[in-house]
Amino acid sequence: MNTTQQLAQTRACARERWQEKQEAALAIAVGTGTCGLAAGARETIAAIEAELERRRLPATISQVGCVGMCSYEPMVELQARGRPRLSYGQVSGSNVPEIFAHYFEGAALERTVIVGEVVSTTVHGDGQTLQSLSFVRPGTHDRIPFQRKQLRIVLSNCGLIDPLSLDDYLALDGYVALEKALTQMTPEQVIDEVSKSGLRGRGGGGFPAGVKWGLARKTPSWPKMVICNADEGDPGAFMDRSSLEGDPHSLIEGMIIAGYAIGAQEGYIYCRAEYPLAIRHLRLALDQARTLGLLGKDILGSGFDFDIFIKEGAGAFVCGEETALMASIMGQRGQPRPRPPYPAVAGLWGQPSNVNNVKTYAYVPRILRLGAEWFKSLGTKGSPGTAVFALTGQVQRTGLVEVPMGITLREIIYDVGGGMPYGKTFKAVQTGGPLGGCLPGAYLDTPVDFESLRAVGAVMGSGGMIVADETTCMVDFARFFMQFICDECCGKCPPCRIGSMRMLQVLERITAGEGKMEDLDEIRYLATNMQNGCLCALGQLAPSPVLSTLQHFEHEYRAHIEEKRCPAGKCQAFRKRLVVQPELCTACGLCELACAVEHSLSKTVLGALIEAPPPHPRIYIEPIPGSQTGAKGVPAICHHCDPAACIAACLPQAMHRSPENGGVTNVGGKTDCIACSMCVIACPFGVIARAPAPTGRLMALKCDLCPGREVPACVAACPTGALAYKKGREIALTGAEAPFIAHDSLVGLTAEAVARFLEQVTPDDLEPASKVAVSELVATLAVERSTSN
Repeated sequence: MNTTQQLAQTRACARERWQEKQEAALAIAVGTGTCGLAAGARETIAAIEAELERRRLPATISQVGCVGMCSYEPMVELQARGRPRLSYGQVSGSNVPEIFAHYFEGAALERTVIVGEVVSTTVHGDGQTLQSLSFVRPGTHDRIPFQRKQLRIVLSNCGLIDPLSLDDYLALDGYVALEKALTQMTPEQVIDEVSKSGLRGRGGGGFPAGVKWGLARKTPSWPKMVICNADEGDPGAFMDRSSLEGDPHSLIEGMIIAGYAIGAQEGYIYCRAEYPLAIRHLRLALDQARTLGLLGKDILGSGFDFDIFIKEGAGAFVCGEETALMASIMGQRGQPRPRPPYPAVAGLWGQPSNVNNVKTYAYVPRILRLGAEWFKSLGTKGSPGTAVFALTGQVQRTGLVEVPMGITLREIIYDVGGGMPYGKTFKAVQTGGPLGGCLPGAYLDTPVDFESLRAVGAVMGSGGMIVADETTCMVDFARFFMQFICDECCGKCPPCRIGSMRMLQVLERITAGEGKMEDLDEIRYLATNMQNGCLCALGQLAPSPVLSTLQHFEHEYRAHIEEKRCPAGKCQAFRKRLVVQPELCTACGLCELACAVEHSLSKTVLGALIEAPPPHPRIYIEPIPGSQTGAKGVPAICHHCDPAACIAACLPQAMHRSPENGGVTNVGGKTDCIACSMCVIACPFGVIARAPAPTGRLMALKCDLCPGREVPACVAACPTGALAYKKGREIALTGAEAPFIAHDSLVGLTAEAVARFLEQVTPDDLEPASKVAVSELVATLAVERSTSN
């Protein structure tokens, strides 16, 4: 047993040690969440220790949880006395000397990046404070875009404290809320405070937590149970995992308070075994709490007994449903059961049980410390507080974000996430994990709260948010999630077991080019019966991704069925293969120069071929087998543009579509720029270059370098009619907003490529001055190349 006086003494000592750590000559923090360890954080720590020894620097090294910017891992913070606290990203073991040289000597960074200057953020409420970290631009102290609209409440300790240190948690007012509940409040007062705050369960349904706790307390049956759903089976979701890894004591404190409120003596954390680091941190934190007398018999001398146990799940998505979860804890097959009775009346082992997820319990200590009114002041009237999302998919800044309820989807995707990479166009966002709906651009200004999302056919869910751009096939998108549902279906009820498999078969048939218009009616029929007949939410919500894509993107379904094409070019069945006649191919490389899309094998020549990471390569250069005349090659399985720029660029006319996939036709009236690079090839002066990311387009702006020509070379070469005269000699895109840029050198173009181009064109096609200008450029490039070598 430990008393409140002993806890106060322990906390005072913890705060002294915390202050000593902050005032150390050199304090170093390394992110060692799952994302950091996967990126090599252990090697980074070893390299830091070696660098400290080499420099003879005394320092304290702390290991902290993930701050949400997983793409920057391993992340390292350095703070020397009298210097700013800087966070560096992508610090591998070999890069450690670089960040030390930058921090202490001002040397340039080559392989690492500065995430920002780290500053403390404090939230005030009811005379109490809540600390968290913010990242600002060095010098300006403006918050970096990723964090500008975030408000870290449930994630406030992640990245700030060492999750293995109970001292760190105590120093930042850990277990103050528990002490307040046990010594100053009755169980009914605790429930009333949670009810007043408006806290709604963050596991997906959004049921008021205070109401659920009250029902469990009023049920006249004992013993009662407190259960934490930490299963988190949604694809791409890692909110609970990061919270468990970076701040396990918040969950434990919240569960103890819930146990006191409903009159329980036992708690269970159901966590999937695929989270070994989270489980390891939880086990250590539970042992620390027991040692301090915060778990076990007569907690803080209050007469309240409570302990928590961990149950490792086997990774079944259906066990995220509370009745299936409880069945799994009891050693039964993880399958849901009909309700009522609800868990608050008859749950684990038939006893009254309260089930919430990690985030819901973690909010409770903050609410009791800072007050219900403080929490209600955040977010919206119907959905107070913050929302935690795993922002993933085709967005520039992915990661873990916590934002006030009521923020719009547009603000999350564009202001926090930075919008689409590579200048792509937004197509849809799915909220709520694999059971959520997909919303197109017309819904981007929808507020993110329980009611608003439900009103437009989506759900809040547990916090997954997947962004799709123009390259995503929405039919295949729906097929992916239905495949997931089929894999995770427990098989108990026929509407889910049979309906999901049948719907998957229909979607597979459509993406394979064998769909029929009647399939759309069958999808709707199957969806209606699953929604009305399935036993649990998994089956009832399983059709949501399919129905929402069919509602908002029916034209894509029709294109697959009626036109036998995939508008996004993703479905393998509709991809067109480019072939070559070896006897005609001269290996000139002009098809490569004309290529407007990224690929994964060939090197860029003109900047037109962008090295794109998997899984997004669209085209690759395939060597011709048995070629006797050099390194010949051809783009294969390309579906990017029609008319094909590479075929148009081929002077010997060796390239064509394979007969079984149809011929090449010019789409009449199409004037969109397809970034084919033909204008770059045609320009005799080399002044046209690819614009910087994210637009990636090409153009010569206000160019008048083709004197005497009735039609400029670039306009004549454009296969789609996208270039036109505007305002005299100015050349611009027709009907496009993307600006073009002009350069006074052949950016990225090798001397050999220029010379090869000059060999392929007819001399009459070039003005004498133009040919001289290009020749001079060739000579200049050759000199630059020899100098660099």
